[in-house]
Amino acid sequence: MNFRPWGVVLAGGDGTRLKAVSRLVSGDNRPKQFCTLFGTRSLLARTRGRLTPAISPDRMIFAVVKDHEPFYRPELADVEESRIVVQPANRGTTAAIIYSLLRLNRLEKEPLVAFFPADHHFEDEMQFARAVDAAFRVVHRHPQSLVLLGARAEKADVEYGWIEPGRRVDPAEDGRNSSDSRSVSPSVFRVNRFWEKPSPDVAQGLLNRGCLWNTFVLAGWARTFLEIIESISPEALESFHPVARSMLRDEETERAARLYEALPTGDFSRDILTRCPERLAVLRMDGAGWTDLGTPEGVLGALQRSAPAPPATPGAFNSWFAAYRSRLEEVCRSAPHEPVSAEQRR
Repeated sequence: MNFRPWGVVLAGGDGTRLKAVSRLVSGDNRPKQFCTLFGTRSLLARTRGRLTPAISPDRMIFAVVKDHEPFYRPELADVEESRIVVQPANRGTTAAIIYSLLRLNRLEKEPLVAFFPADHHFEDEMQFARAVDAAFRVVHRHPQSLVLLGARAEKADVEYGWIEPGRRVDPAEDGRNSSDSRSVSPSVFRVNRFWEKPSPDVAQGLLNRGCLWNTFVLAGWARTFLEIIESISPEALESFHPVARSMLRDEETERAARLYEALPTGDFSRDILTRCPERLAVLRMDGAGWTDLGTPEGVLGALQRSAPAPPATPGAFNSWFAAYRSRLEEVCRSAPHEPVSAEQRR
């Protein structure tokens, strides 16, 4: 690859549905992306780490929210201010993506970029990194398209968003001729449609037809993102132009505050992606073991798959681990079970 991609980590969510788990782990009201749910690092730190094989650390941008500064500032102490997009409030993924794209365009001409939620878990992080690299290769061949990562579905889940794949893209050029033996051999398809909050019967049908879970990891050229946004929601893009044209940081902060006061909450999947399937491709990601940590059930499932049961030998850690798992199970039993969109989970 003769280009160096950028990555934008979407870390501005409030994590409302996971508040009980966040309090259990951290003892305060910090959003889940700043909590240590696995191992010794927060979800944000784990996201940064898993991106490093595919994206240089100095080419990562972080979209955060001002109210979360006590939590993100220590974690991003090594990041230049220009690469931290501080939103005055959480207005959903549409605002975060537009603001980040316009900031990125000020940092580099014609950037290639991918967006990553900060609340995911992968059992095989290297397989995920290979899939990200493969997505960039697809974008390089199809510069007018955005490429989503679609995880192979393991069950008829009614809380995940689903992608119905269409015809295969470049069947003879999908990465199988790569000289790198570690590279994936991606199956890349056009997108027929999205399914959000399917009923159990519909979800079973999607699973049977080989549809994919929507990870909301997507890659493309910044200009392609902006072209698509302008064609579908020109008023949303136009509203950010005064912010993007600010010459001074204080001026940008003031203009952003005014904009976000009146800005409606937007879901990029629902508002933009579902309206332009002809501009999208989906790369099937196999073997990465993806989980969206948007619900207590998701956290518990990932924990059960990735962490061994505590041994019988007594000890402070083992006692904590057993109590954590037990309390998490209680949270799952008491949590509401109506399906919600990926945007609501964040």
